[in-house]
Amino acid sequence: MTNLPLRFAFRYLFARKSYNVINLISGIGVVGMAIGTAALMVILSVFNGFNLLVSESLSDARAPLLVRPAAGKVFSPDSIGLADERITRLSGVLEEQVFVSYEGRQSLSRVKGIDEAGQEASRLKEHIIDGAWSFQRGGSAQGVAGAALAHSLGLSPRFVTPMEIYYPSRTRPVSLSNPAASLRSARLTLGGVFSVNADLDARLMVVPIGLMRELLEYETEVSYLEIWAAPEKTDALQKDLQKQLGDAFRVLNRAQQDQSVYRMMRYEKLAIYLILLFIVILVAFNIYSSLKMLVLEKKADCATLRALGAPEPLLRSIFLWEGWLVSLLGMLIGLVAGILLVWLQQRYGLVPMPGNFVVSAYPVVLKASDLLWTVLGVALTGFVMAYIPSRKV
Repeated sequence: MTNLPLRFAFRYLFARKSYNVINLISGIGVVGMAIGTAALMVILSVFNGFNLLVSESLSDARAPLLVRPAAGKVFSPDSIGLADERITRLSGVLEEQVFVSYEGRQSLSRVKGIDEAGQEASRLKEHIIDGAWSFQRGGSAQGVAGAALAHSLGLSPRFVTPMEIYYPSRTRPVSLSNPAASLRSARLTLGGVFSVNADLDARLMVVPIGLMRELLEYETEVSYLEIWAAPEKTDALQKDLQKQLGDAFRVLNRAQQDQSVYRMMRYEKLAIYLILLFIVILVAFNIYSSLKMLVLEKKADCATLRALGAPEPLLRSIFLWEGWLVSLLGMLIGLVAGILLVWLQQRYGLVPMPGNFVVSAYPVVLKASDLLWTVLGVALTGFVMAYIPSRKV
């Protein structure tokens, strides 16, 4: 008795109907659900691919762990005394927003002061695309700028004209008659141009930490500490350091350092999923229409089943399964097609990226969670579209 509605549903699904239009509408429903399911798989996979590129570029620009004060801008690293055998490299960074001027062009820039022997310097040199950066040239300090910032200011490592950076003095009183008198300045030449990602390139400049301390009037203070450790030890090290430092400091991993970026990517992916699912819902109205017509066509069969003693719930279950099987069949075809398309794109790069991009073809990453949410969304949509007309039997 439990399999009887499903058997009737299979019979109605593949049997020829009295009206060809019912077969046509059912076929459109299957094709539509298949295309919608495949589109969900492919577009979510492309979005995952771009998210992976963003995460990798941010990882290139971020240390695995970062220690910053919970309140205030700077602290003395000697005051906390970090010592852990799992730490492979530790470097201090002094960072501030400053005003940059070069031959009449001005811009606000986020300037990082780093140690020449630190991991940050050696890692940044891997991304230099123009110039040969060193901290000193001819006795004067050198800096390195992001590609977008260098372009906006007209900077080049081949130019010897120094640029100037300005920051309000922390010790001098502000003069209303001559505000420039309360500014501290420093001169440096451009030693190189780097490119990590567009967001960083647009506003970042890196200089020796000694120059930043002189400009900001600090002695040993840093804005934060960057910590490197083996990847498999990073999570445990973060928990232990946070427990050791207490509430006065925050120990952040890479995802927490760029929390707004990762949150935005999650929201964008959710929005794309809901938009595509809405398209699937519109397509699923074909199932609703075909099932309504099938209910009218099978009135005689229903009367016969009632005469044989079939209860009303059984009749409703037959048509519920019939409508749901149409959507499940389309979903199954769409899943196979979507997974196949993603695999072909991964292996052969069927769709190339336009212009000069970091990858030659659209990146795709298929995740089990996306597969699960696609199945749940499409299956639930098909069930609802089958349930409504089946209640009218």
